Amino acid sequence: MRGTRSSSSATPPTTPSRKRSAHTAFGLTSLTGRYAHPAHIGGYVRGHWHIENTLHWVRDVTYNEDQSRARTGTVPRVMASLRNLATSAHRQAGHTNIAQALRHTARALTLLGIPT
Repeated sequence: MRGTRSSSSATPPTTPSRKRSAHTAFGLTSLTGRYAHPAHIGGYVRGHWHIENTLHWVRDVTYNEDQSRARTGTVPRVMASLRNLATSAHRQAGHTNIAQALRHTARALTLLGIPT
């Protein structure tokens, strides 16, 4: 494969239920051998899943983004950006439970007479 310099495979030892898993993930990369060490690749994969589990999960579950009816033009991207902004603002303010922070913000806005 053109541009491919390294490949890797990984087999997780157990699943959360402690059962053995037969799952093996294969990957191809254009990284050089220096950066394609299994420890580096593992770090990159864990970093990806960290983002998936912190930001995308919040968008899917807390904002119920998969059920959004905004599907035309740039509206879906704008709404995703606004959700990311709200999530990041709450995290910067020290909140770890985004759903709870959103409820708190909604109550505060209601008290100010701003409809939510």
